[in-house]
Amino acid sequence: MAIDLTSLADVLALRFDDIIDVRAPAEFADDHLPGAISLPVLDDAERARVGTIYKQVSPFDARKLGAAMVAKNAAAHLMGPLADRPGGWQPLVYCWRGGQRSGSFATILSQIGWRVQTISGGYKTWRRLVVDALQAPMSSPVIVLDGNTGTAKTSLLAHLESLGVQVIDLEGLACHRGSVFGAMGPQPSQRRFEGQLALALARLDPTRPVVVEAESSKIGSLSLPAALWRAMGQAPRIAISAPLEARARYLTQAYADIVADAQRLGAVIDRLKPSHPAERIADWHGFAATGQFAALATGLMQHHYDPRYARHRARSTQGVTEIETQSLDPEALPDLARRIAKAIPAG
Repeated sequence: MAIDLTSLADVLALRFDDIIDVRAPAEFADDHLPGAISLPVLDDAERARVGTIYKQVSPFDARKLGAAMVAKNAAAHLMGPLADRPGGWQPLVYCWRGGQRSGSFATILSQIGWRVQTISGGYKTWRRLVVDALQAPMSSPVIVLDGNTGTAKTSLLAHLESLGVQVIDLEGLACHRGSVFGAMGPQPSQRRFEGQLALALARLDPTRPVVVEAESSKIGSLSLPAALWRAMGQAPRIAISAPLEARARYLTQAYADIVADAQRLGAVIDRLKPSHPAERIADWHGFAATGQFAALATGLMQHHYDPRYARHRARSTQGVTEIETQSLDPEALPDLARRIAKAIPAG
Protein backbone atom coordinates (compact mmCIF):
# COMPACT_ATOMS: atom_id res chain seq x y z
CA MET A 1 0.00 0.00 0.00
CA ALA A 2 1.28 3.48 -0.83
CA ILE A 3 1.14 6.39 1.60
CA ASP A 4 0.69 10.03 0.60
CA LEU A 5 3.06 12.67 1.98
CA THR A 6 1.46 16.09 1.74
CA SER A 7 3.75 18.12 4.03
CA LEU A 8 7.11 17.98 5.76
CA ALA A 9 5.17 17.42 8.97
CA ASP A 10 4.05 14.10 7.47
CA VAL A 11 7.71 13.21 6.88
CA LEU A 12 8.66 14.11 10.46
CA ALA A 13 5.76 11.98 11.71
CA LEU A 14 6.81 8.80 9.85
CA ARG A 15 7.08 5.84 12.21
CA PHE A 16 8.56 2.84 10.41
CA ASP A 17 11.19 0.40 11.57
CA ASP A 18 13.27 1.21 8.48
CA ILE A 19 12.93 3.62 5.56
CA ILE A 20 14.54 1.91 2.57
CA ASP A 21 15.80 3.77 -0.49
CA VAL A 22 16.09 1.26 -3.34
CA ARG A 23 17.50 3.72 -5.86
CA ALA A 24 21.06 3.41 -7.15
CA PRO A 25 23.89 4.46 -4.79
CA ALA A 26 24.63 7.66 -6.72
CA GLU A 27 21.01 8.74 -6.39
CA PHE A 28 21.07 8.02 -2.66
CA ALA A 29 24.34 9.91 -2.19
CA ASP A 30 22.91 13.01 -3.86
CA ASP A 31 19.89 13.12 -1.53
CA HIS A 32 17.47 10.88 0.31
CA LEU A 33 14.69 10.97 2.86
CA PRO A 34 15.83 11.62 6.43
CA GLY A 35 16.85 8.42 8.19
CA ALA A 36 16.73 6.29 5.05
CA ILE A 37 19.10 3.40 4.46
CA SER A 38 20.39 2.45 1.02
CA LEU A 39 19.43 -1.00 -0.31
CA PRO A 40 19.62 -0.54 -4.08
CA VAL A 41 17.81 -3.01 -6.28
CA LEU A 42 19.95 -1.81 -9.20
CA ASP A 43 23.44 -0.43 -8.68
CA ASP A 44 24.73 2.51 -10.75
CA ALA A 45 26.17 0.36 -13.52
CA GLU A 46 23.10 -1.91 -13.67
CA ARG A 47 20.76 1.06 -13.83
CA ALA A 48 22.76 2.57 -16.69
CA ARG A 49 22.79 -0.76 -18.54
CA VAL A 50 19.02 -1.23 -18.24
CA GLY A 51 18.44 2.35 -19.39
CA THR A 52 20.64 1.87 -22.44
CA ILE A 53 18.83 -1.33 -23.44
CA TYR A 54 15.46 0.40 -22.93
CA LYS A 55 16.45 3.13 -25.42
CA GLN A 56 18.54 1.17 -27.91
CA VAL A 57 16.91 -2.29 -27.93
CA SER A 58 13.40 -2.45 -26.47
CA PRO A 59 11.46 -1.74 -23.27
CA PHE A 60 10.62 -5.46 -23.03
CA ASP A 61 14.25 -6.56 -23.01
CA ALA A 62 15.11 -3.83 -20.51
CA ARG A 63 12.32 -4.88 -18.13
CA LYS A 64 13.33 -8.56 -18.38
CA LEU A 65 16.97 -7.83 -17.57
CA GLY A 66 15.94 -5.36 -14.85
CA ALA A 67 13.68 -7.92 -13.19
CA ALA A 68 16.51 -10.47 -13.08
CA MET A 69 18.86 -7.92 -11.53
CA VAL A 70 16.26 -6.77 -8.99
CA ALA A 71 15.64 -10.36 -7.92
CA LYS A 72 19.38 -11.00 -7.56
CA ASN A 73 19.96 -7.86 -5.50
CA ALA A 74 16.84 -8.38 -3.40
CA ALA A 75 18.07 -11.86 -2.51
CA ALA A 76 21.41 -10.39 -1.43
CA HIS A 77 19.64 -7.86 0.82
CA LEU A 78 17.45 -10.55 2.37
CA MET A 79 20.43 -12.76 3.11
CA GLY A 80 22.52 -9.80 4.28
CA PRO A 81 21.29 -6.50 5.82
CA LEU A 82 17.71 -7.75 6.35
CA ALA A 83 18.56 -11.22 7.61
CA ASP A 84 17.84 -10.35 11.25
CA ARG A 85 14.54 -8.52 10.73
CA PRO A 86 11.71 -10.13 12.78
CA GLY A 87 8.22 -11.05 11.61
CA GLY A 88 6.68 -7.83 12.93
CA TRP A 89 9.13 -5.59 11.06
CA GLN A 90 7.41 -2.73 9.18
CA PRO A 91 9.48 -1.04 6.43
CA LEU A 92 8.75 1.90 4.15
CA VAL A 93 10.22 1.54 0.65
CA TYR A 94 10.67 4.18 -2.02
CA CYS A 95 12.41 4.76 -5.35
CA TRP A 96 12.57 7.71 -7.75
CA ARG A 97 8.88 7.96 -8.71
CA GLY A 98 7.34 5.25 -6.57
CA GLY A 99 7.20 2.87 -9.52
CA GLN A 100 8.82 -0.36 -10.59
CA ARG A 101 11.90 -0.49 -8.38
CA SER A 102 10.12 0.15 -5.08
CA GLY A 103 7.05 -1.81 -6.19
CA SER A 104 9.11 -4.87 -7.09
CA PHE A 105 11.05 -4.87 -3.83
CA ALA A 106 7.92 -4.19 -1.77
CA THR A 107 6.16 -7.13 -3.43
CA ILE A 108 8.99 -9.47 -2.45
CA LEU A 109 8.98 -8.20 1.14
CA SER A 110 5.21 -8.45 1.43
CA GLN A 111 5.24 -12.05 0.17
CA ILE A 112 7.48 -12.92 3.12
CA GLY A 113 4.80 -11.55 5.43
CA TRP A 114 6.16 -8.14 6.33
CA ARG A 115 3.78 -5.17 6.42
CA VAL A 116 5.55 -3.02 3.84
CA GLN A 117 4.41 0.30 2.43
CA THR A 118 5.67 2.55 -0.36
CA ILE A 119 5.55 6.31 -0.94
CA SER A 120 3.25 7.68 -3.62
CA GLY A 121 5.49 9.51 -6.06
CA GLY A 122 8.66 8.21 -4.39
CA TYR A 123 11.64 10.50 -3.89
CA LYS A 124 10.09 13.11 -6.21
CA THR A 125 7.33 13.66 -3.63
CA TRP A 126 9.93 14.40 -0.95
CA ARG A 127 11.82 16.74 -3.26
CA ARG A 128 8.64 18.63 -4.18
CA LEU A 129 7.83 19.15 -0.49
CA VAL A 130 11.34 20.48 0.12
CA VAL A 131 11.22 22.89 -2.81
CA ASP A 132 7.76 24.16 -1.84
CA ALA A 133 8.86 24.71 1.77
CA LEU A 134 11.98 26.64 0.79
CA GLN A 135 10.09 28.84 -1.66
CA ALA A 136 7.50 29.83 0.95
CA PRO A 137 7.95 32.94 3.11
CA MET A 138 9.62 32.31 6.46
CA SER A 139 7.06 31.31 9.09
CA SER A 140 9.16 32.52 12.03
CA PRO A 141 10.55 36.06 12.39
CA VAL A 142 14.27 35.99 11.54
CA ILE A 143 16.99 37.56 13.67
CA VAL A 144 20.52 37.70 12.23
CA LEU A 145 23.48 37.25 14.55
CA ASP A 146 26.11 39.51 13.05
CA GLY A 147 29.64 40.58 13.86
CA ASN A 148 33.03 40.66 12.19
CA THR A 149 35.03 37.50 11.57
CA GLY A 150 36.18 35.90 14.81
CA THR A 151 33.32 37.06 17.05
CA ALA A 152 32.33 33.48 17.92
CA LYS A 153 28.96 33.61 16.20
CA THR A 154 28.74 29.87 15.53
CA SER A 155 29.69 29.01 19.12
CA LEU A 156 27.18 31.54 20.40
CA LEU A 157 24.40 29.91 18.36
CA ALA A 158 24.97 26.69 20.30
CA HIS A 159 24.85 28.57 23.61
CA LEU A 160 21.64 30.35 22.54
CA GLU A 161 20.05 27.01 21.69
CA SER A 162 20.94 25.70 25.15
CA LEU A 163 19.04 28.70 26.55
CA GLY A 164 15.91 27.69 24.63
CA VAL A 165 16.31 30.16 21.76
CA GLN A 166 15.28 28.89 18.33
CA VAL A 167 18.34 28.74 16.07
CA ILE A 168 19.33 27.25 12.75
CA ASP A 169 23.02 26.57 12.29
CA LEU A 170 23.38 27.10 8.56
CA GLU A 171 27.12 26.44 8.60
CA GLY A 172 26.58 23.20 10.48
CA LEU A 173 24.07 22.04 7.87
CA ALA A 174 26.43 23.10 5.08
CA CYS A 175 29.49 21.51 6.74
CA HIS A 176 31.45 24.70 6.12
CA ARG A 177 32.47 27.69 8.24
CA GLY A 178 31.58 30.19 5.56
CA SER A 179 35.00 31.55 4.64
CA VAL A 180 37.90 30.66 2.36
CA PHE A 181 39.40 28.90 5.40
CA GLY A 182 36.10 27.29 6.33
CA ALA A 183 36.10 23.81 4.78
CA MET A 184 35.27 21.09 7.31
CA GLY A 185 35.31 18.10 4.98
CA PRO A 186 33.03 17.16 2.08
CA GLN A 187 29.93 19.31 1.84
CA PRO A 188 26.55 17.70 1.20
CA SER A 189 24.99 18.08 -2.22
CA GLN A 190 22.81 21.13 -2.79
CA ARG A 191 19.70 18.93 -2.65
CA ARG A 192 20.82 17.24 0.57
CA PHE A 193 21.54 20.63 2.16
CA GLU A 194 18.13 21.92 1.11
CA GLY A 195 16.38 18.87 2.52
CA GLN A 196 18.06 19.23 5.91
CA LEU A 197 17.33 22.96 5.95
CA ALA A 198 13.67 22.40 5.02
CA LEU A 199 13.25 19.97 7.93
CA ALA A 200 14.92 22.43 10.31
CA LEU A 201 12.45 25.09 9.20
CA ALA A 202 9.54 22.68 9.56
CA ARG A 203 10.48 22.06 13.20
CA LEU A 204 10.29 25.77 14.11
CA ASP A 205 7.61 27.27 16.32
CA PRO A 206 6.22 30.04 14.06
CA THR A 207 5.21 32.15 17.06
CA ARG A 208 8.86 32.59 18.11
CA PRO A 209 11.80 34.23 16.34
CA VAL A 210 14.66 32.15 14.94
CA VAL A 211 18.30 33.26 15.05
CA VAL A 212 20.65 32.55 12.16
CA GLU A 213 24.24 33.58 11.63
CA ALA A 214 25.04 36.31 9.11
CA GLU A 215 26.15 34.66 5.88
CA SER A 216 26.72 35.50 2.25
CA SER A 217 24.33 33.95 -0.25
CA LYS A 218 26.69 30.96 -0.52
CA ILE A 219 28.27 28.84 2.20
CA GLY A 220 31.20 27.14 0.55
CA SER A 221 29.76 25.68 -2.65
CA LEU A 222 26.14 25.68 -1.42
CA SER A 223 23.56 28.37 -2.14
CA LEU A 224 21.02 29.60 0.38
CA PRO A 225 17.39 29.47 -0.80
CA ALA A 226 16.22 32.81 -2.16
CA ALA A 227 13.33 33.17 0.31
CA LEU A 228 15.62 32.68 3.32
CA TRP A 229 18.27 34.99 1.87
CA ARG A 230 15.66 37.72 1.39
CA ALA A 231 14.38 37.25 4.94
CA MET A 232 17.92 37.53 6.29
CA GLY A 233 18.49 40.73 4.33
CA GLN A 234 15.33 42.27 5.81
CA ALA A 235 15.87 41.00 9.36
CA PRO A 236 16.98 42.98 12.39
CA ARG A 237 20.55 42.25 13.43
CA ILE A 238 22.36 41.70 16.69
CA ALA A 239 26.03 42.46 16.12
CA ILE A 240 28.85 41.26 18.38
CA SER A 241 31.70 43.73 18.83
CA ALA A 242 35.01 42.54 20.28
CA PRO A 243 38.65 43.73 20.26
CA LEU A 244 40.88 42.51 17.45
CA GLU A 245 43.13 40.68 19.92
CA ALA A 246 40.21 38.70 21.38
CA ARG A 247 38.98 37.79 17.91
CA ALA A 248 42.41 36.63 16.80
CA ARG A 249 42.72 34.43 19.90
CA TYR A 250 39.30 32.91 19.23
CA LEU A 251 40.13 32.19 15.58
CA THR A 252 43.34 30.34 16.40
CA GLN A 253 41.25 28.03 18.59
CA ALA A 254 38.24 27.70 16.27
CA TYR A 255 40.44 26.93 13.25
CA ALA A 256 42.84 24.62 15.07
CA ASP A 257 42.36 21.98 12.37
CA ILE A 258 43.72 24.16 9.59
CA VAL A 259 46.40 25.75 11.80
CA ALA A 260 47.75 22.23 12.41
CA ASP A 261 47.99 21.48 8.68
CA ALA A 262 50.78 23.63 7.24
CA GLN A 263 50.27 22.50 3.65
CA ARG A 264 46.54 23.17 3.72
CA LEU A 265 47.02 26.55 5.42
CA GLY A 266 49.57 27.62 2.83
CA ALA A 267 47.31 26.55 -0.03
CA VAL A 268 44.42 28.60 1.32
CA ILE A 269 46.60 31.68 1.75
CA ASP A 270 47.65 31.28 -1.89
CA ARG A 271 43.97 31.45 -2.90
CA LEU A 272 43.94 35.06 -1.68
CA LYS A 273 46.69 36.14 -4.11
CA PRO A 274 44.32 37.78 -6.63
CA SER A 275 42.98 40.10 -3.91
CA HIS A 276 46.17 41.22 -2.14
CA PRO A 277 49.68 42.53 -2.87
CA ALA A 278 52.47 39.97 -3.13
CA GLU A 279 54.25 41.42 -0.08
CA ARG A 280 51.18 40.90 2.10
CA ILE A 281 50.76 37.31 0.93
CA ALA A 282 54.43 36.74 1.70
CA ASP A 283 53.97 38.18 5.21
CA TRP A 284 51.03 35.84 5.83
CA HIS A 285 53.05 32.86 4.67
CA GLY A 286 55.81 33.97 7.01
CA PHE A 287 53.45 34.14 9.99
CA ALA A 288 52.15 30.66 9.16
CA ALA A 289 55.64 29.20 8.77
CA THR A 290 56.84 30.58 12.11
CA GLY A 291 53.72 29.67 14.08
CA GLN A 292 52.56 33.28 14.55
CA PHE A 293 48.93 32.33 14.06
CA ALA A 294 47.46 35.20 16.08
CA ALA A 295 49.41 37.65 13.91
CA LEU A 296 48.17 35.84 10.79
CA ALA A 297 44.56 36.01 12.01
CA THR A 298 44.96 39.70 12.80
CA GLY A 299 46.33 40.47 9.35
CA LEU A 300 43.60 38.52 7.62
CA MET A 301 40.90 40.33 9.57
CA GLN A 302 42.39 43.80 9.07
CA HIS A 303 43.08 43.51 5.37
CA HIS A 304 40.67 40.88 4.06
CA TYR A 305 37.60 40.12 6.18
CA ASP A 306 36.77 43.34 8.02
CA PRO A 307 36.78 45.54 4.87
CA ARG A 308 34.45 43.09 3.15
CA TYR A 309 32.08 43.02 6.12
CA ALA A 310 32.05 46.82 6.17
CA ARG A 311 31.11 47.03 2.49
CA HIS A 312 28.32 44.51 2.97
CA ARG A 313 26.89 46.34 5.99
CA ALA A 314 26.96 49.65 4.13
CA ARG A 315 24.28 48.25 1.82
CA SER A 316 21.99 47.26 4.69
CA THR A 317 19.26 49.54 5.98
CA GLN A 318 18.12 47.29 8.84
CA GLY A 319 18.42 48.19 12.50
CA VAL A 320 21.43 46.83 14.39
CA THR A 321 21.70 46.17 18.11
CA GLU A 322 25.38 46.10 19.09
CA ILE A 323 26.60 44.03 22.01
CA GLU A 324 30.18 44.61 23.14
CA THR A 325 32.45 42.11 24.82
CA GLN A 326 36.10 42.20 25.80
CA SER A 327 36.53 38.43 25.81
CA LEU A 328 35.57 35.57 23.51
CA ASP A 329 37.23 32.91 25.64
CA PRO A 330 35.07 29.81 26.28
CA GLU A 331 34.21 30.86 29.84
CA ALA A 332 32.90 34.23 28.63
CA LEU A 333 30.51 32.89 25.99
CA PRO A 334 27.62 31.67 28.23
CA ASP A 335 27.15 35.15 29.74
CA LEU A 336 27.49 36.75 26.30
CA ALA A 337 24.81 34.40 24.98
CA ARG A 338 22.47 35.41 27.82
CA ARG A 339 22.95 39.07 26.90
CA ILE A 340 22.15 38.27 23.27
CA ALA A 341 19.04 36.30 24.28
CA LYS A 342 17.74 39.29 26.23
CA ALA A 343 18.21 41.48 23.16
CA ILE A 344 16.12 39.25 20.87
CA PRO A 345 12.78 40.89 20.12
CA ALA A 346 9.69 38.93 21.09
CA GLY A 347 7.94 37.09 18.27
